[in-house]
Amino acid sequence: MMIAYRTWFYPLLTLVSLALCIASLGLGAMSIHPSDIFSSLMVLFGHLSSVENADVIQFLILEVRLPRTVTAILVGASLAASGVVLQGLFRNPLADPTLIGVSAGASFGAVSVIVLLSSLGAVLVSYLLPIGAFAGGMLATFLVYRVATRFGQTETSLLLLGGIAVGALGSAGIGILSYFANDAELRDLTLWSMGSVSKTEWLNIALASPILLVGLFIIFRYRAILNAMSMGEHVAYQMGHDVKRIKKILLVLTALLVSVSVSISGIILFIGLVVPHLLRMLVGADHKHLLPLSMLGGAALLLIADIISRFVVAPAELPVGLVMSLLGSPFFILLLVQQKRAVS
Repeated sequence: MMIAYRTWFYPLLTLVSLALCIASLGLGAMSIHPSDIFSSLMVLFGHLSSVENADVIQFLILEVRLPRTVTAILVGASLAASGVVLQGLFRNPLADPTLIGVSAGASFGAVSVIVLLSSLGAVLVSYLLPIGAFAGGMLATFLVYRVATRFGQTETSLLLLGGIAVGALGSAGIGILSYFANDAELRDLTLWSMGSVSKTEWLNIALASPILLVGLFIIFRYRAILNAMSMGEHVAYQMGHDVKRIKKILLVLTALLVSVSVSISGIILFIGLVVPHLLRMLVGADHKHLLPLSMLGGAALLLIADIISRFVVAPAELPVGLVMSLLGSPFFILLLVQQKRAVS
């Protein structure tokens, strides 16, 4: 019964995601009919468009809304997958890229590139941004991991405290760099720190998408091993898995996904916490289903947040990171209350 129940979520989330993609392309300050969206997309395959005001609509679809839609899908799927991996490795539903300091480290690395290397030019900075974010994310990940691991076991309390400490260090570093930034850099940093998919260009996607897709594919291949890891490292070791090697690989992949996501969208909170937790309640803890469904759910949730961001303060747009914080914070509080009741 549970297996049949799970299988329904695949077509359901796929259809929801497709509907949200159409809504993302069509909704905004200028609404576009689905038929005009289809006609504009046909231009990509060499077909001529017969839409009235075709040039304006095609530019809006192909150069503004399609890049932000693709970015929302990639970033949402990557952050949700990272949350699944961290929660499975540390056997804690509160494990999240933000809570354990990965996002803070990646943000510091990205801000360092923006402020310190801006003189190299926008194109070169676009290439260096994912590298800087990855370096910062990796440093934060392994620092927290070393602090929280004792005798081969990762303690949840130390994990969260270490994440808070690393997050504070990252925030302090960003504050120092912001202090020395010029007006143009400071304006870019302010918008970037709020989290946004609206400014992403095709160059950013071309640089980030291969890394994100390869990272997601490799993590997907570890979904069965995550089941063993979530039962405990000793159990996984008894089953013949090289626990230390697997943990390092998955931590590197998680840091890679989070860092590249941060480099193209800024800081977006709670997707890695909310999506895996909700789906775990609905489909169970089997990572063979939880991981791919979380990827779909993460993409769908960020698309929803991006669509909401266009109407909250219309005709202006609210950064999607702020929308996710407003949506995710109440859920996180409820999760903490649930954990408190479970302990008591």
